[in-house]
Amino acid sequence: MITIKDLKKAFLNALWFIFLTFPIMVMKVNTINDTLIWRWMNMLYIGVAAFVFTLLGKIYTVRKANRSEIVKPSLIQIVNSKMENKKVRYSSLAAVVAIVILYPFLMSMYQTSIMTTALMYVVLGLGLNIVVGFGGLLHLGYAAFYAVGAYTYGLLFYHFGLNFWLCLPIGAVFSALFGIILGFPILRLRGDYLAIVTLAFGEIVRLVLENWNEFSFGPSGIANIARPMIFGQKLKLAQVTNFTYFIAVGLTILTIIVIRRMESSKMGRAWEAMREDEIACQAMGIDITKAKLTAFSMGAVWAGIMGVLFAAKTTFINPASFTTWESIVILCVVVIGGMGSIPGVIAGALIFILTPEYLRAFSQYRMLIFGIALVVMMIFRPGGIIPKIRRSYQFAADKEETQEVEA
Repeated sequence: MITIKDLKKAFLNALWFIFLTFPIMVMKVNTINDTLIWRWMNMLYIGVAAFVFTLLGKIYTVRKANRSEIVKPSLIQIVNSKMENKKVRYSSLAAVVAIVILYPFLMSMYQTSIMTTALMYVVLGLGLNIVVGFGGLLHLGYAAFYAVGAYTYGLLFYHFGLNFWLCLPIGAVFSALFGIILGFPILRLRGDYLAIVTLAFGEIVRLVLENWNEFSFGPSGIANIARPMIFGQKLKLAQVTNFTYFIAVGLTILTIIVIRRMESSKMGRAWEAMREDEIACQAMGIDITKAKLTAFSMGAVWAGIMGVLFAAKTTFINPASFTTWESIVILCVVVIGGMGSIPGVIAGALIFILTPEYLRAFSQYRMLIFGIALVVMMIFRPGGIIPKIRRSYQFAADKEETQEVEA
């Protein structure tokens, strides 16, 4: 039931939203005629919408609390149960493969380019997920490793003429080394202090690239970087766009396989233990130094690889492409998708990157709509779109006893 207190709270929330959006939604400056246009109806719309959504949120919360005693399977559990059927699993896999292969041939070159960018953010999100989701280390300078990979390819191509395929592993190695260099000074830092240092590291890398003109060409950046080629043969723009898309698809599949295997490995379990309680983890004999350095270096590897692909895709790089905002976007992909959840990060990257592109029809309000959607998402799904499900283990002997009792 909605009480007077709930109505009062909804009214105050409506006033607060009106106050926050007043300069954007109500005031409009006409720079040609130097006049100020007042759009009072927008203020009414914002207030009514905020009031209604607050009440709907309250109703949703009450109903969720009433249904809390009824245990229902989650979406992932339902999907997993369906996938146990071989026909469903193989038919779903065949459909996904067909869509992935036919996508660049059915869609326009612009749509293919956008999807390539989304796949790049999938890999970046999965790389940061190693550090934040598995290891529990808040990293706000992840774009620095992205920049290292991009500038590795740009500089090696400019000075030595090395192609994309040779620079791909080199960029990964250099980014991993930078991850280790960052990891050593911050081994004893946690929480906010760790976030501040990683944020400073990202800014240091960007400022060095922006001001060291003899090395990185400063704000002008590096242009005319070669696109990926097949056996040394140059491709047309439409062909290289499709080829870059398939490279991104291949690297995404490789990333998922490797990270999935790492999650189940001894080091993956060490990362999760470190995330839950670092002191208890160290008391159990786990080498915290090794775990942290491995998390930073492995997370940086995928950023370096995507940096090389980014340089090859855009053919131009400069420090403005690797700001703190880029690190925040990648972190939002991980948090919104679901920290520690591989399917969640994939879904988060696709939604976070593709949604602003398809909201261009609302050019003036698209980021406002997107921001409101993120706030609503964090209120009602704090665990992310697809939250990580904790694994449960059972001894084989106990399982056999359970089966005998049921029989």
